[in-house]
Amino acid sequence: MRLLPDRPDLGWTPYAWLIYLVPLVIYPGFGHASARVWAATGATLVVFLWLYFRSFWVKGRAAVACAAGIVALALLLAPWNYAVSSFWVYAAAIFGDKLPARTAARGIAVLLGLLALQSWAFGLPALYWVSSAVFTALIGGVNIHQAEVRRADAKLRLASDEVERLAKAAERERIGRDLHDLLGHSLTLMALKAELAGKLLARDPAAAGREIAELESICREALREVRRAVSDFRAEDLAAELSRARLALATAGIGVEVEASPPTIEPERASALALALREGVTNVIRHAGATICQIRIAGRGSDIELVVADDGRGGIRREGSGLTGMRERIEAIGGRVVLGAPQDGRRGTRLEVSLPRFAPEIS
Repeated sequence: MRLLPDRPDLGWTPYAWLIYLVPLVIYPGFGHASARVWAATGATLVVFLWLYFRSFWVKGRAAVACAAGIVALALLLAPWNYAVSSFWVYAAAIFGDKLPARTAARGIAVLLGLLALQSWAFGLPALYWVSSAVFTALIGGVNIHQAEVRRADAKLRLASDEVERLAKAAERERIGRDLHDLLGHSLTLMALKAELAGKLLARDPAAAGREIAELESICREALREVRRAVSDFRAEDLAAELSRARLALATAGIGVEVEASPPTIEPERASALALALREGVTNVIRHAGATICQIRIAGRGSDIELVVADDGRGGIRREGSGLTGMRERIEAIGGRVVLGAPQDGRRGTRLEVSLPRFAPEIS
């Protein structure tokens, strides 16, 4: 049976917070408590653990009910076991994590009011109510802040996904329109020429031959136009990848400095450079721990150069499969990849990719 839901942001920390239950278990031993107090402490601990782990699976009113149950345990056991004061902090943490910020703040205020009332009614010592009040307000406030950050990140991811989806849809529509405009007339003309040649073939072979020659010319021209269009589409892949890199880095909270003026480049090479940019930016986001990422794309003589540099932890000892595949792809078309520390001696990593803009002509 799973105690926690499959949430990457949780990890092992919910188990670590149970360390605050240790005083609850050992406190009765200091006062030579009766068997009844030990039994009440044990029963309280069992119910608390059920409510605590359940709170990670639910939200809204169900989460409030878990926090309320923990508060009820604190109210009932406090006169016999002062270490139950940590229960107030657990309840505040649930409010901060599961409720909207204003609702959570009001809930924590109610907790503090109940704590004050309980301490006054039972004459509980200052050690109980002072520590409870301070950490209830502190942990509750921290959880409110973390929950707001998490919600903002989720909204940003959704917005990023929606922008990418809309961009892809718009690109598909544009390509469809361009191909229709590009090939519609040529294909119609080819069909007419082929039909006419077929009709002339029997009675006027020479005229049919001229039509077929014109058909061949139209086909070759259409092929050239398609190649030019594909070249344009592939050239835009690099610009699109640069836009995605900006968005991904900004989403990850990494500053971006871009200097890009890519010259004309063959489609295959533009695609390879776009993939290299994607791999470099992905590594910065996943592994670098950087605050700034610098991207530069520029021509250098007959070559085009891509540089992705960051101010992160650096110290890459070996290349993963992504970097190895990218290096092989670049070297296969006559380029080179250099991975190392920044040239100015600062900490971080610098990825430099350079390749000829055009394939060498084969004579």
